[in-house]
Amino acid sequence: MSHVNARLTVHGRLLMDRVAAGRPVAHIAAELGVSRQTAYRWVRRFRAEGAAGLPNRSSRPRSSPARTSSDREQAVLDARRSLRFGPLRIAAFTGVPARTVSRILHRHGVPRLADCDPLTGAPIRAARTTANRYERARPGELVHLDVKKLGRIPDGGGWRAHGRSEQVKGRGIGYDYVHVAIDDHSRTGYAEVLPDEKGATAAGFLTRAAGYFAGHGIQRIERVITDNAFAYRNSTMFRQAVADLGAVQRFIKPHCPWTNGKAERFNRTLQTEWAYRQVFTSSNDRQSALAPWLQHYNTERIHTGIGTTPITRVSPT
Repeated sequence: MSHVNARLTVHGRLLMDRVAAGRPVAHIAAELGVSRQTAYRWVRRFRAEGAAGLPNRSSRPRSSPARTSSDREQAVLDARRSLRFGPLRIAAFTGVPARTVSRILHRHGVPRLADCDPLTGAPIRAARTTANRYERARPGELVHLDVKKLGRIPDGGGWRAHGRSEQVKGRGIGYDYVHVAIDDHSRTGYAEVLPDEKGATAAGFLTRAAGYFAGHGIQRIERVITDNAFAYRNSTMFRQAVADLGAVQRFIKPHCPWTNGKAERFNRTLQTEWAYRQVFTSSNDRQSALAPWLQHYNTERIHTGIGTTPITRVSPT
């Protein structure tokens, strides 16, 4: 599969090869913006193998003579299963270098000892990754909610403005609570800086977020997923806000924040590109910069997870 900025997809290579039958290859390369070497490579492959030679080939070497043999790999796996040792002790037992042991265990998906029962060796903790990676089929089918705490900025700026060596009054002034909502399919995001994370506050934020999404083409929210925070799970007002939208409330599995990974990743982007992107001299200044950044995020910034801007996925035209 070609990368997103590739000049020539498989279809483009096929068209180029067909045109090259009657024109100089160098001229076609110049028109497509690729080198003559690249153009001649695909022409030669097409003439030798036909259309079957145009897809990208694996960069994996044809042979790996230095790779650990299957017998030694099996010895490492057997040692891990029977002894339940780490790489260093398995290396001493099998004679395979510890770094190679680590690679073999990783290659075969063997969980860490810390995630296994010490008596039986059976996995007892959830892995930090999941094979069930998903993306909802349409905007509004699932919206992720979360809250991120940011330390308030004293008037005049905190240590980021004046340095840690200066005596800056900033400790103990509390937090701003950034409530975020992100649509699973389009990655359209919304956020507000609020004074707390109580149920009534979260309910009001959800209602306003739904209005924001409606104004950007997501007319209905079908499901809302959150972590198991008290405000989300126990607040009558929040449950009513979800019901008023005609949505269904869902919770992530306890101690598995990656289940709400799109909201967690949005929080990280917020910190990197808004909250800590520049030095602010007060919390109000930081809060004022949030709305312009959200506009940039949704309408101008290319989201690497989808290869386009979020608003494009809501309104393709």
